[in-house]
Amino acid sequence: MSDSNSSLIPVKDIMSKVLIFVNPDTTAHQVSKMMNEGGISAIFIKEQEKFVGIITDRDFATKVAVNKLSFDTPAKKIMSSPLITIEHNDSISVAAKLMGDKKIRKLAVTDNGEIIGMLRAIDFVKYLEK
Repeated sequence: MSDSNSSLIPVKDIMSKVLIFVNPDTTAHQVSKMMNEGGISAIFIKEQEKFVGIITDRDFATKVAVNKLSFDTPAKKIMSSPLITIEHNDSISVAAKLMGDKKIRKLAVTDNGEIIGMLRAIDFVKYLEK
């Protein structure tokens, strides 16, 4: 990714466009079941038409498992918030730096403030495999 051409690739070219979301009262059990059945590692939390957080597989490990939280715990208690976002036209090198600085593996991708996708660390890997 160090060559100048690949660092100019916009985030929108490698992001996942699949957006799965639940409301803040959805239980940890329901979220984990959706993630497992869908083969996904993150779900957005949406409240009154606004994305307010994200739950990742890592949130389950660091919040639910470590703290022995009930599977009835609502999503709003385990979500990571506020969302860390990147504009869809920003380059993947900007995204990589932001992910590294924030120590995260997923970014919400926006277009004029509206979430249109998710950039995951695996998307970089898939891009490099091409």
